[in-house]
Amino acid sequence: MAIIGELIKSAIDFTDKFVKNPEPVSAQQQVLNQLLTEAQNTAFGRHYQFERILNSTNMAKAFAEAVPVFDYDSLARQWWQRVVDGENDVTWPGETHYLALSSGTTSHSKTIPVTNDMLTAIRRSGMQQVAALANFDLPAEFFEKQILMLGSSTNLKDIKGHLAGEISGISASNIPFWFKGYYKPGKDIASISDFDEKVKEIARQAPNWDIGSLSGIPAWIELMLKEIIKQHNLKNIHELWPNLAVYTTGGVAFDPYRRSFEKLLAHPLVYIDTYLASEGFLAMQKRPDTSAMALVVDNGIYFEFVSFEEKNITSEGGIVSDAEIVTLADVEEGKEYVLLISTVSGAWRYVIGDTVTFTDVSRCEIKITGRTKQFLNVAGSQLSVLQMNKAIEVMAEKYNAAMQEFIVATIHRGDELIDRWYISTDQELDNSALAKDIDQHLKDNNKNYAVARTRALKDVEVHTLPVEVFHQWSEENKKLGGQVKIPRVMKEEQFLEWEAFVKAHQH
Repeated sequence: MAIIGELIKSAIDFTDKFVKNPEPVSAQQQVLNQLLTEAQNTAFGRHYQFERILNSTNMAKAFAEAVPVFDYDSLARQWWQRVVDGENDVTWPGETHYLALSSGTTSHSKTIPVTNDMLTAIRRSGMQQVAALANFDLPAEFFEKQILMLGSSTNLKDIKGHLAGEISGISASNIPFWFKGYYKPGKDIASISDFDEKVKEIARQAPNWDIGSLSGIPAWIELMLKEIIKQHNLKNIHELWPNLAVYTTGGVAFDPYRRSFEKLLAHPLVYIDTYLASEGFLAMQKRPDTSAMALVVDNGIYFEFVSFEEKNITSEGGIVSDAEIVTLADVEEGKEYVLLISTVSGAWRYVIGDTVTFTDVSRCEIKITGRTKQFLNVAGSQLSVLQMNKAIEVMAEKYNAAMQEFIVATIHRGDELIDRWYISTDQELDNSALAKDIDQHLKDNNKNYAVARTRALKDVEVHTLPVEVFHQWSEENKKLGGQVKIPRVMKEEQFLEWEAFVKAHQH
């Protein structure tokens, strides 16, 4: 009998039963109060008169009126560069020891402060996720097994006295002592910077481990599993890790990867989605009967929302100055929002770049629908990444093909505007038929797209490629790593560079 596993499972069940979920709106008010109180004597807090906001009768309203909306560029230029240069008490009190480096999917690289308070908040959110495992039907033995977290290197580099790396590497370098016995691949392998070398070393060590849970971005977890299966001549990963039961995914939608992923398994896993960004741990899936994630409303992050409508969004994906911004108290189910966050790392009314929709307001459950700058709307089609993912999922089912990756852009073909798709497949397909099917699916499910196809958007093209081409492009652009995603939508200029790469690598 798995005595330790039973004890851990009992402790998790106890925690889940007796630690009640907070009332979301009041929890968010408390978080805002805590953020403003902590930061009132920072340079940022003095500049925007946090003390006056704290003394107002309507704190959320006063905060929104006093503090402008920031994107990364404006916050970095006006405030965060001072943090990078070594100044203390700029946007958050005290020293900032870590910098999260994010190459992003839509823009240049970012350098984001990560405070000790944020690391504490991330650990607390991790414990909330562990407690939520009580809602999933997992055997006691599962809680004795090891957890393999495939992230970025824990070998952090020095930037002006700060330790810098991707957020997964920073988090892994700060795991609590009690967790080290469960954590794989361990600090030595985790510190390897070269992704291919790291995966090969994981594959070499894999028979020595009893893995119950995986964590990481789908594309890179899949690459790792394929390498292990290949190196040990397995039929599937369960031949080596029979107790593998859970996959904690994040970063991108998992559904496009499911078909190819499950070919590597003897049986499907419990899939749990998370929303851990460079700026913080924002949300997690807490129950098995939905893939939506519950916002973390009581742990160092204050949320605001902008309705994702043309009137509120600039052509560059930013927020117009007079956009209506609402709090959690006023969001509506089914409506798409741009997410703003204020955090214990000193982000203030920060446009994180993601769009979300609420699937259950009472539970604060959301789905990520895309990126503000990864939204196909050049010809007025207003296609979200969520809708594109669904189209690819339907096509994969119809054609019985694995379609993990895709990139699409609205480009000029002569004087006409067309949508051109590049889709990874594991077999030869009729690209013309696939283009017609994608086009029809999107017409049937998006009114704006259907209208655009009768006006500015003249045609749809599809090109299929092996998935390795996408991985090669990622690697050659130095983006292969634990937290980096391939962009789904590109602007025409970047897309033409992508096409040049594809032509150079076609055999």
